[in-house]
Amino acid sequence: MAIDILYFAWVREAVGSGAERIEPPADVTTMAALVEWLSGQSDAHASALAERQRLRFAVDQQFVDGDAPIVGAREIAIFPPVTGG
Repeated sequence: MAIDILYFAWVREAVGSGAERIEPPADVTTMAALVEWLSGQSDAHASALAERQRLRFAVDQQFVDGDAPIVGAREIAIFPPVTGG
């Protein structure tokens, strides 16, 4: 099943795109496994996702941790922490 991946801020700049549609392998079932798999797709992905502890994630517009399941997800967002005041 295809998943829409959205990238924001410096993650988007490093990947070189704000979005892409992917079909990860069946054994990629968690957010952490997805980030690992995406990192192997290109040097740009590897660079953008290298500091995983700095990344935040949302699955179908719900914030999640790295161990969250992604099976059945339609949209996943990857972004740096948001600050504001």
